[in-house]
Amino acid sequence: MARLTRAQTQERNRAKVLAAAREEFTERGFRDAKIDVIAERAELTRGAVYSNFPGKRALYFAVLAAEAERFAAQPPEPDPGLTPAEALGAFARAWVARLPLATDPDARLGVDLLPEILADELTHRPYAQLLRFDAIVLGLVLERLSPSSGRLVRVAEAALTMLHGASQLAAAAPGFGEPFNVVRACEALPALGLADTWPEPPIVPQAKAAGETWAPPEVFDALRERPVRIDGDGVVAVIGLHRLSAVEEALRAAKDVTLVVVTGQPGELVPLTALVLADLRGLLKRSCPGPAWPDVRVIVDETGAVAAAAGVSAVSDATETAIRVHNGQILLRAEGFGACHAAATSTVPAETR
Repeated sequence: MARLTRAQTQERNRAKVLAAAREEFTERGFRDAKIDVIAERAELTRGAVYSNFPGKRALYFAVLAAEAERFAAQPPEPDPGLTPAEALGAFARAWVARLPLATDPDARLGVDLLPEILADELTHRPYAQLLRFDAIVLGLVLERLSPSSGRLVRVAEAALTMLHGASQLAAAAPGFGEPFNVVRACEALPALGLADTWPEPPIVPQAKAAGETWAPPEVFDALRERPVRIDGDGVVAVIGLHRLSAVEEALRAAKDVTLVVVTGQPGELVPLTALVLADLRGLLKRSCPGPAWPDVRVIVDETGAVAAAAGVSAVSDATETAIRVHNGQILLRAEGFGACHAAATSTVPAETR
């Protein structure tokens, strides 16, 4: 039998740790789970666990992300002629169908997610921005299903508020309420006429001419789960997890947008980001036709390689840099709050075209 390469061994050990951790978290819950027990279940050392994950919470997020990936795999294709109300109803039905029952042996697995996120500012702020990104994507989908409806991000926010509330009640008070009443309430939201406008950002930096070569590495779109090329024309927004909602500024102004998500704490926040994106992808696949998804590629730039190609040498959760790309050249660059809006809307100087 051929010996495994180092990379194959690492991948095998990571899979063993995830499987063991899933068993431990399901049986004991997050707080009572022990890294030593997970290592024993995986037939590995404690050091082998920590070589794959920086801590128990990062491992917990990774286990839940793997569950979300399984949920997102190969769902049925939604009807392309859905209205916003019908799409929201399908989104909500997919959500409530996953709510744990009191008799479900896996019911304990995800109940500690929100308490752990809220317990630390390190995870709390990024999670809030990830949920805002969910609302932006869902709102843009609803708008594309009904172009005359105006901005529908507030409708998406209201739907997500109800659905997250339903999840928390299912964990805290099993059997409380009728989940499918939540579905009907979500279906009614587009008709409520929620006031929703899109103001320009109060701070917009000046976009500067760049004239640099754009040569990004090969990347993977975490929203659609496929390899993609990002060397075409458009706006590339490099955004930290504290500024994620700023991408809407580019999406409202440009036709082709790549979101490059960066963080100063990749060990813990990349698994959390993967969890939220996989969850969103699975729900959208079950409720919203592919042509209605927004024209955005979402790249989780764990190593900072894409950011470096865009000229961002150091990243943090507060990063916001955007570039305008044309014919393999970076024509414009903007940095700081409002950079996405500036790069998407500024006029390209004639000498750089």
